[in-house]
Amino acid sequence: MTRIPAGEPGPTGGAGHGLAVGWRWFRRPLNTLSARLARVGVVMVAIYGLLALVMPLLIASGWLPDPNSGLENPPFAAPSPAHWCGTDRLGRDVCVRTMAGAGVALQVVLLAVALALAVGVPLGMVSGYMGGAVDRLLVLLMDTLYTLPLLLLAVVMAFLLGRSLVNAALALCVVYIPQYFRMVRNQTAGAKAELYVTAARSLGAGPVWILRRYLLRNVITSVPVLITLNAADAVLVLGGLGFLGLGLPETVPEWGSDLQQALVAVPIGVWWTALYPGLAMFGLVLGLSFLGEGVDAWLSRSETVGRAER
Repeated sequence: MTRIPAGEPGPTGGAGHGLAVGWRWFRRPLNTLSARLARVGVVMVAIYGLLALVMPLLIASGWLPDPNSGLENPPFAAPSPAHWCGTDRLGRDVCVRTMAGAGVALQVVLLAVALALAVGVPLGMVSGYMGGAVDRLLVLLMDTLYTLPLLLLAVVMAFLLGRSLVNAALALCVVYIPQYFRMVRNQTAGAKAELYVTAARSLGAGPVWILRRYLLRNVITSVPVLITLNAADAVLVLGGLGFLGLGLPETVPEWGSDLQQALVAVPIGVWWTALYPGLAMFGLVLGLSFLGEGVDAWLSRSETVGRAER
């Protein structure tokens, strides 16, 4: 096979150029709503990431109590200097469990999105480039999955796989694979008719080389936005699984399961068992949504500048 030179990167201007333009956009004065939202989102997500890193260390070192241990504490204790967010029905510290839940949520969500990305993007590229029977079969399979309600599909997968961190990520992964597939497949089907792809084929380049060297960089541009949106949605779906008792084991601090256990507490006035896990879930979803808004504006800006410079 004749080796094809790198040549022009295609209509997006290349990943390196896009990153440079995006960094300049991110550093410019806060004169746009998208820039403000992006920075707020980065700060909010960074706080949750910091909690995910330091909480296991603080718990292991004894600075904070075990989130699953509450025998020495009174159940349903109101917020106080001893327990800032109170305790739940088992005497467990609500504040510690809520902060520890950040690491659990991020682990499951990041693993689920990474798996969906690793499966959906290659399948979408192969389907869009190959066409024919392969394309029809993959589209039929993905459309079948896509028509099912997200939470219902996640519930079925979680029920079949069982309760564990990896299984919860797999259940969420199946939910989001069709979204990456549909987006990448449509973009690949359009990009394969471009002149630079036709020229590469005429010089003897094979499908793998064309997909990796020419099409990947052009169809991948919208994926970061979808990643942030899927991550925000996955936090809610994971919370829904936990609320239904199908997410993670009871020994794992998880916001959805804590909200489920708070059902019996809120009617008797123990509001703190539901308030803080709910706020934590809302904050992470909001931060990821703000981050997605900023990423979308960054990519739009980079593409516009790239076209203007050409």
